[in-house]
Amino acid sequence: MIVQDVINHLEELAPLAYAEDFDNVGLLVGDKNTEITGILVTLDTLEAVVDEAIKENCNLIVSFHPIIFKGLKKLTGKNYVERVVMKAIKHDIAIYSMHTALDNALNGVNDMICNQLQLRNKHILIPQSETIKKLTTYVPKEEAEQLRNALFIAGAGSIGNYSNCSFNVEGYGTFNGNENTNPTKGQKGTLHTENETKITVTFPKHLESQVLQTLFKSHSYEEVAYEVVTLENKNQHIGMGMVGEWEESMSELDFLVFLKDKMNTQSIRHSAFLDKKIKRIAVLGGSGSFAIEAAKSAGADAFVTADLKYHDFFTAENNILLADVGHYESEQFTKNLLVAYLTKKITNFAIILSKTNTNPVKYF
Repeated sequence: MIVQDVINHLEELAPLAYAEDFDNVGLLVGDKNTEITGILVTLDTLEAVVDEAIKENCNLIVSFHPIIFKGLKKLTGKNYVERVVMKAIKHDIAIYSMHTALDNALNGVNDMICNQLQLRNKHILIPQSETIKKLTTYVPKEEAEQLRNALFIAGAGSIGNYSNCSFNVEGYGTFNGNENTNPTKGQKGTLHTENETKITVTFPKHLESQVLQTLFKSHSYEEVAYEVVTLENKNQHIGMGMVGEWEESMSELDFLVFLKDKMNTQSIRHSAFLDKKIKRIAVLGGSGSFAIEAAKSAGADAFVTADLKYHDFFTAENNILLADVGHYESEQFTKNLLVAYLTKKITNFAIILSKTNTNPVKYF
């Protein structure tokens, strides 16, 4: 098994195409063709984590946060980022980061928080837009079914819980090939009219290369007429945060006690109590102040996130209970998610959960 094999599995869970533009995800250090001796999963890649990987004979570290976030201009070991990268290179250890790609995944960071809080009826809080693309192409009528099926197998035509979705219109296509053509229908130098089917399918943007390769491979024409457009539709399966609910509500105080226990945190910073029951909850791992309005719009009674600033708490406006559980605490179960996922995908290979606590925040 090589590094790329593991990357392929990870990108099934969280395609990098859905990471935020500001992020730095993917293979940050190492060669994708390196044969793997072991995989260590961590939240952050620190020097102690690299030491742990060396000790465990792991030459691939799968990390949630990217150790390289801003550009590196020098490698002199003057800060922890440079020292980590230098040590990883010295010991031939590859580092792969997922970060906001996993934040935006349906079964990613926020789904894990929902599960930890035992929430039901979960859905994305802030769905991404412009992640769905539409392919339109034209094919001889007798070949339409074969091409449609090939596109479906490639991942096109899935909409929510439906698959094999397409729109088809029959019509007539015309073309006239010059002396340099080798047409599969008609003859070069002669105007040809073909009974065609116009096929339209949608697909997630990370599959564009795969879908187009399938189109060109499966289509009989020498020159394939097609167009791809990006839709503005929101993708209900990809995006930041989640909303879920309990069957029964609880008081605000009981909610905070429950939250503190389930999120294994020593402290919760929260907005003023509103003397209301808590049943519907929005969650967003990591820094989530940007999603407060979305949580309110979703009708959430409480919003669980991290890194809220002083003035962020004012935006509750007696409408929602804001609960800051801490950045590390909100994402701490992510590495367990990745270990469980990779263990299912790679059954004959040990996936090691890092024992290093990388939380830089201490409580007195």
